[in-house]
Amino acid sequence: MWVLLGLLLGVGAIVGANQLEGGSVMQLVNLPAALIVLGGTLGAVVVQTPPSLLRRTLGLLRRSSMPEEGRHEQGLDALIHWCITARRKGLIALEPEAARVEDRFVRNGLQLLADGKPVDAVRTTLEVELVAQEQRDHQAARVLESMGGYAPTMGIIGAVLGLIQVMAQLDEPSRLGSGIATAFVATVYGIGLANLLLLPLAAKLRQMIDAHNLYREMMLEGLLLIAEGQGPKSIQLKLQGYLDVNDATQTTP
Repeated sequence: MWVLLGLLLGVGAIVGANQLEGGSVMQLVNLPAALIVLGGTLGAVVVQTPPSLLRRTLGLLRRSSMPEEGRHEQGLDALIHWCITARRKGLIALEPEAARVEDRFVRNGLQLLADGKPVDAVRTTLEVELVAQEQRDHQAARVLESMGGYAPTMGIIGAVLGLIQVMAQLDEPSRLGSGIATAFVATVYGIGLANLLLLPLAAKLRQMIDAHNLYREMMLEGLLLIAEGQGPKSIQLKLQGYLDVNDATQTTP
């Protein structure tokens, strides 16, 4: 919702400024320019990116559109529940709890606890998975950043192609002005696509990745505290800082 609103504001500002300068909306509508910018940008990113990474990028984009407010609070509540369960019934009782968890990282951690693995082994295993997951996610965000770099270049290519067509019509001076104006529409498309959509989306993905990584760090520390036999109140106090950091991140402009 906010992405769509921001995009509408950005496009509206450009179109409105063009109107104030005496231009018209139709001057900014050019199908060949759009094909060059969109097709060229997609083609370039397909050349450089493995299919699996493209699918991961699309998956992260879908996740970024879903509200995740309260995720950290829910995670802390789940840790306290698992702590109480482990203290009453033993760590083996976490095995059925693991089967009900959707997050693979947390599910693996609970299974390690249920299997009776030492605390150091649990920490090492989960930290490796945490780092690997973060790196894969940031690679996906870099796909959008690379598209944001290609789009303006494709816009320049479109402008050059348009100017070539204009130069081929030098024998008709009356058409030169409109032809040159049309040629530069491709540049507007390329720069606008990069700075109004692709680069902001990449930044949004990085913010989401950082929030997910903070959540996994909290869950990791909580699972280790359960393995060490800490009580619910102790877990609540020690992990409260993660909630505070997440709240501060969400409220920072």
